[in-house]
Amino acid sequence: MKEKLIITAALTGGATTKYNNPATPYSPEEFADEADKCLQEGVSMLHIHAKDLENGMGTMDIQLHREIVAAIKDRCPEIIINISTGAMNTPDADRIAPIVALKPEVASYNTNSMNFAIANHKNGEIFIEFLYSNTFTMMEDFAIKMKESNTKPECEIFDAGGLYNCILLSKKKDLFEMPMHFQFVYGVAGGMQFDPALHMSLVGQLPEKSTYSVCGVGPHQAKAAMLAAITGGHIRIGLEDNVKMPGGELSKGSWEQAIWVKQIAKIADRPIATPDEARKILNLKQK
Repeated sequence: MKEKLIITAALTGGATTKYNNPATPYSPEEFADEADKCLQEGVSMLHIHAKDLENGMGTMDIQLHREIVAAIKDRCPEIIINISTGAMNTPDADRIAPIVALKPEVASYNTNSMNFAIANHKNGEIFIEFLYSNTFTMMEDFAIKMKESNTKPECEIFDAGGLYNCILLSKKKDLFEMPMHFQFVYGVAGGMQFDPALHMSLVGQLPEKSTYSVCGVGPHQAKAAMLAAITGGHIRIGLEDNVKMPGGELSKGSWEQAIWVKQIAKIADRPIATPDEARKILNLKQK
């Protein structure tokens, strides 16, 4: 049987705004419109950051999350919702609150503290920087709350140490449901950059029967996707990671990026997974 490929679309991110790409959704209705277009192009999971309607920046406001999820599910009841717990300069309790309240099928689970910046990778200029805190105490607390919510952690691996952190905590019995799901994040200033040898090393260190996807920022997006397609991984695209298409033109939306992923998957002989097939691949619990 051919191994099917899951496409995830990260619709907004915390920092991508309409200034960066006018197709970035802010309102629940815009999220629902984009979700429907993504579903039609083979996307089975949506990664969600709620948006402040005035300035377009990310917010952990529970009511906004609730309205966005409700609008998406009204239009696309079958799609998998993946809510972010990633936020800068935000108390841990606020970051996990939408997961506890809404109990999505999947949520991002950050795995190491790090420098996190927006930078010019050509000349080394740092535009904005944060110290992104993800302590072991926070990781354990989030894992417990996600398990209580029947939410699958998507372990975000910004560098190799994050993978080890997850493996270390997984030795505490009953903290995670097995098998685990990981996402290799390439291209953030302060984190690992895409490299084929590094990628294969990370894949080789995954716990038995784990699944993984790749998230490549900017120019790392297509390169990471191509290698994931031929090494058993899954692929995330979307305006959070890249506001442009391969070639440099502005993307019409996250949905348009799914089109080139389908082309890669076809070449790699990986049929695209439906939402229900993705649930089986990721071993998601019935809600």
